[in-house]
Amino acid sequence: QAQLVESGGGSVQAGGSLRLSCATSAYTYSNFCMGWFRQAPGKEREEVATIDSSDGSTSYADSVKGRFTISQDNAKNTLYLQMNTLKPEDTAMYYCAALYDCYSGSWSGYWGQGTQVTVSS
Repeated sequence: QAQLVESGGGSVQAGGSLRLSCATSAYTYSNFCMGWFRQAPGKEREEVATIDSSDGSTSYADSVKGRFTISQDNAKNTLYLQMNTLKPEDTAMYYCAALYDCYSGSWSGYWGQGTQVTVSS
């Protein structure tokens, strides 16, 4: 019920775009806080964006506001992250997560396998 299948990662040049997808189950989609996280080598994992399925409200890290958009397709039970105007500092392993709570900050829940995003200069 909490299986997360990611796709869409790859290598792009600075200024380019990518769209990440995270396919999950209807149960997971309805009962968890869905979000995208990333971790670069030598850095702590950070929250990129989350979406509250109850009302569709979203939250973004300051570093990606105006460039990234989190969205969901209810019919397909799929989470997306549209990434525009990519920068080299966006290079990281990106993870889809189904968290128990959007607001506790515990990051407890289920995590995908990760998909690599590499942005070159």
